[in-house]
Amino acid sequence: MSRYTGPSTRLSRREGINLMLKPIRDETGKNPLEREYKNYPPGMHMWRRGKSSDYAVRLREKQKVKRHYGVLEKQFRRYFEMAARSAGNTGEELLQLLERRLDNVVYKTRFVAGRRGARQAVVHGHIMVNGRKVDRPSFLVSVGDKITIRAREKSEKHVRAQMALLEGVSNPPTQAWLNVDPSKIEATVVGLPGRDDVLIPVEEQLIVEFCSR
Repeated sequence: MSRYTGPSTRLSRREGINLMLKPIRDETGKNPLEREYKNYPPGMHMWRRGKSSDYAVRLREKQKVKRHYGVLEKQFRRYFEMAARSAGNTGEELLQLLERRLDNVVYKTRFVAGRRGARQAVVHGHIMVNGRKVDRPSFLVSVGDKITIRAREKSEKHVRAQMALLEGVSNPPTQAWLNVDPSKIEATVVGLPGRDDVLIPVEEQLIVEFCSR
């Protein structure tokens, strides 16, 4: 499956906000969006862009969420279809599904530094859910699931080194729906993520309007 492997800060510049793809550098004040000479979209025609159309506004909102969670278009459409079939608010259900992705959960447990690091830890088989190895970043956790690392020296060494990088860094903040024990490197899902657990500003209704065309 193809995926974006280019500079992650470019994505943040395109969306005009910090997508929190590089938490460590952002915390140390090296976020290019905070520098005047970088606070504009990428590309040679950035100064020629005028007012965005209604379509463009809704498209950018969708792209913002896709890039924040690191999913592709086909995956995103599948999540939207699942949310549309649910009984709750479609926009909030969509965000909840994305929050429940295993790579997002590992990122928010602070076992690794950054979203790419979380995805890599899952794909490389360092993460276990309820005692079983899960190497699919798209795996959806449920209430009661227990996330741990594999009982091998390689996995523990990798995660310990990543956790050391996050000392003194407040991003991502502690999540109320996750009970994390850093000393044992384990976390338990004690509830479902809510709307306030999304770390970036999102207008989910615009996404629903775009995907419902």
